Amino acid sequence: MVKIQEGQGKYEVTLQTVKSGEDLTVIIHGGEKPHIGAIAVSIPRPSLKNVAIMSATTSVITLVGHKEDDLAKEIAEDITKITGRTTIVIAGLHINQASPKDIDILISNVNKLVNKLKNLLKRN
Repeated sequence: MVKIQEGQGKYEVTLQTVKSGEDLTVIIHGGEKPHIGAIAVSIPRPSLKNVAIMSATTSVITLVGHKEDDLAKEIAEDITKITGRTTIVIAGLHINQASPKDIDILISNVNKLVNKLKNLLKRN
């Protein structure tokens, strides 16, 4: 299990992982009101263009009024391509009356955490 954090105050984001056998669940939450906004499930498969390349099929459930769907999908697919295992990403980030700058800072912190996780997974 991994638990890492990035940012401070309303920009703090936490990433946690839980292994389920060979598969991985990644929970990303933060801002002023952590929650579940979207869930992505990514399943490994060979690329349709080149069977030597790992790709993924991904399904996403987005809770009404939430916008974490693209973020959860992208992260789940990236991790599945690295690990070759099924990956679930649960994402929920919220800042009240967030400005575009607030959102950029949160996403930057998410990206830093995901890059740290990817590096850990590539080493294992």
